[in-house]
Amino acid sequence: MDEVINMGIGFVTGRPNVCRLINSYYNNILKQTNLIGKQIKFTIFILYDLSYQYTKRTDFYSIIPDAYKNIRIKYITPEDIEEEKKKLISRHSFSKKDVELIFGHGHAKGRNTLMYYAVKNRIDYLLFWDDDEYPVAVVKNEDKSIEWYEQENITEHLKYIENSDITIGYHCGYISPIPYVDFGSQINEEDFKNFIESISNDIVNWNTIKERFQKDNGVTYASREILEGHEYEIQYDGFGKWIAGSTLCLNLKNLDRIPAFYNPEGARGEDTFFSTMLKDSIVKRIPVYHFHDGFLKYTGIMKGKYPKALRKISTEENIENRFLQASLGWIKYKPLFMYITNKKEYKENIKIIKQKLESSIPQIDALFSTVDFCEVIQALEKADMNVEKNYKDYLRTNEIWNQIKAKLQGR
Repeated sequence: MDEVINMGIGFVTGRPNVCRLINSYYNNILKQTNLIGKQIKFTIFILYDLSYQYTKRTDFYSIIPDAYKNIRIKYITPEDIEEEKKKLISRHSFSKKDVELIFGHGHAKGRNTLMYYAVKNRIDYLLFWDDDEYPVAVVKNEDKSIEWYEQENITEHLKYIENSDITIGYHCGYISPIPYVDFGSQINEEDFKNFIESISNDIVNWNTIKERFQKDNGVTYASREILEGHEYEIQYDGFGKWIAGSTLCLNLKNLDRIPAFYNPEGARGEDTFFSTMLKDSIVKRIPVYHFHDGFLKYTGIMKGKYPKALRKISTEENIENRFLQASLGWIKYKPLFMYITNKKEYKENIKIIKQKLESSIPQIDALFSTVDFCEVIQALEKADMNVEKNYKDYLRTNEIWNQIKAKLQGR
C-alpha cells in the first residue's frame, strides 16, 4: 500500500473570512492532490481568536457540509488551549510562565499552538495559510493589462517539502496594509519616508514601498519569470534565513529543525524571529504565489471574479485604522530585532528612529485624520524599555519549545 501523507493546513485567525476562504478553496485543494499520485489525508486546523474583531464563536463555524465531508476540520478552541496548558504543567513540570510563552492567541503563540496540535495529530507537513490570501497570481503585461493564474499551492509545497525543512512561496497583491499616498500639500515624500523607515523591517522598507507607489499604485505584481522558474535554497546571511508567515510549509518529520515563533506582547514579527533560528535548517523558496488581499477589497476573487484592474487603496476610515494597527505591530517588535542584529549600536539607532517619528508624525496625523499616530512613539518607548526582557523571552521560548518537542517525540 502506498504511504499516506498527512497534510495539515493551518489558519491562525480572528476573522470570519476564514470560513469563506475554506468554502471557496476546499475543492481546489482536493483537485490539486489528484496531480500528485499519492494518497493524501488533509486536516484543516482553525485556531480562532474572539478578541481580535470582537467576534462570536458561531462566526467561525460556517463551513459548508461538503467541505466537512471531504476534509477533516479541527478547531482549536480557547478551552482546548487552557486544557493543554494544564496537562503540560501537571504531567511534565512546566511552569505556568513557561507554557504562557508558547501557547495562546496572537501571531506567534497562535502558530506555536497550531504546530503543537499538528504534531500531536501526526501531521507530516503543515502549511500556514493566512485568511486574507488566495492561491492566485496576478501578472501585469507590457500593455498594462493584467492576467490571473490559479496557483497549485498544495502541489508545489508537497513537491519540495520532502527534501526540505521549510518551503516558502511568494506574495503578490497588496503586500502590506500601507495605503497609497499622493505627495503634495498634506505630506511630502521626505516626511513619509522618515515614517516608513522608522517602522520598516525585514519585509517592509522605503525603497520597495516607493517603487510600488511610482510604478503600480501600491500593488505588487507577480513575476512571470518566477512563475516559470524553479526553487532555490535560501542562504543564511549572518542573522537569519528570511521567510514570511504565510504560504509557509513546515516539515514536521524534521521537528528538531523547526523552531518556535516569538513576538513581544502585542507586536508582529513572529516570522522574523522564527527566521533568526533557521541557520541549520534547509529553507527553500518555491515558485508559487498567494494574492494578499490586505484590505479585503477583492473577496470576489474567491468566487473566480477576477478584476480587470487593481485600484489604488487610499485613505478611508477603516483603512487608516488598519495602517495604524500595522504600524504599532511593527514598531513594537523593531527594538528587539535591532537588539538581536546590532547590539553595539542599538541605543544610537533607537534615538534616530524616535527623532524620525517625532518629525514625521504631525504630518502623518494630518493625512490620516481619523486616528492618532502618536501612539507609535509611545509604543516604541515601551518596547525599548522592555527590550532586554523581550530578548530573554525570545531565547526562553525556544528553550521551552525544544523541551516540548522532546516530550512529543518520546525522548
